[in-house]
Formats: sequence, C-alpha cells, structure tokens
Amino acid sequence: MMSRTITTVVAWPKKTHKQYMDEYGDKIEDISTYYDKAQNTIVVPDYVDIDSMDELKDNADKFDGKIVGIEPGAGLTKVTKDSMMPAYDLEKDFELVTSSTPAMLTELGNAIDAQDDIVVTLWRPFWANNAYDVKELKDPKNAMGDPEKMHFLGTEGFSEEFPEASELIKGIKLDDKTYGELEDLIVNEYEEGQEGDVVDQWIKDNPKAFDSEITD
Repeated sequence: MMSRTITTVVAWPKKTHKQYMDEYGDKIEDISTYYDKAQNTIVVPDYVDIDSMDELKDNADKFDGKIVGIEPGAGLTKVTKDSMMPAYDLEKDFELVTSSTPAMLTELGNAIDAQDDIVVTLWRPFWANNAYDVKELKDPKNAMGDPEKMHFLGTEGFSEEFPEASELIKGIKLDDKTYGELEDLIVNEYEEGQEGDVVDQWIKDNPKAFDSEITD
C-alpha cells in the first residue's frame, strides 16, 4: 500500500492547535517555524466605537448579543469560548455563533457594507485583515493568549523521505506582507487546481522570502 505523505502550513501547535497535537503528535514531524507573531483576535469594523474586549459586556445590545465565529472545532473557537468569554464575563450576554470561515467573512462584509455593528473572531496573519477595514480589540486580560509561532508540519518521516523538500521548507520565513500576498493569491486571485501557478507567481514577487536556494 502506498503511504500518504503530506505537509500543512497553518499550524499553531503550542496552544491553539495543542488539542490536535496531543492526539496526533506521535504521527507528526515538526519541520520548522516560518512566522512568529501569529495571534488569535477579536475584531470589529473600524467605525465601531469600542476599542477593548472589556467594553463588550456593556455593549451587548449593540451586537445583538452575538460574536460571529468560524468552525466549531477550530482552535480559535475554543480559545474564544473557553478563555476570552469567561475572562470578560460575556457568557450570559453573548452567544458565540459558529459556522464557517467563509460564512463569518460574508457576515462581516455585509455588516460593513451596511455600516452595522458586528464583532467577529479573527486571527493574524490572514488576508482578511487587509481586505476589510477592521480593528483588533485590545485584550487587557490577555485572554486570547500570547503571540504564537506558525509551523510547517509533515507526516512522520517527511524529512527523511524528502530531504531536499525539507531543506527548502526550512528556509522559508514569512512576514505579514509576504504571508498576506501568498494567501490573497491562493484565496482570491487563482482558482482551485492552479496552485502551481500561485507558487510561481509568489516566488517571482517574493524571491527573498527563502533563505534556502530555489532551483528549477
């Protein structure tokens, strides 16, 4: 039987995705870190007149008592539900409404178009932070946690099976600009099945994102 070897590039293994690492960590290789300022956030549109999570409780009616979230099983959802909402005493005044990331972004976009008040769960780096005029709410109780590192993960034995690919991956270091440009290309500019074109375009635009050597 042919083994299936994969990598993932959106892994926050120390906290946000710790539950998955605890369950599957013995089958995973941590290849490298490529971004070190990842942060779970709670955001509102720029025009909303609150600036901190500790203002949410007194403004529940403004948001119809809803925090619009993403997938129920997401690490961000768990942090919001189990840490942020209890820390700011929001459990009686707010409901965390989960569905999917596209659904959340649709609601956010519709609210901004109508200049309505809305509060949503978000994270950075993420292309939507640039695409929508939003502001992160301050977190004086650090309920969303400290910034995390984003890792490339692979199936166990990835580097042994693909040493050249592993070395190339280990040389990738991204900042907000280069990450945002890559994600925007994938999500908004190219269609499914054009991943190779995305990579070619992004490397052309960001040749210095790699410390390792790129060969044809």
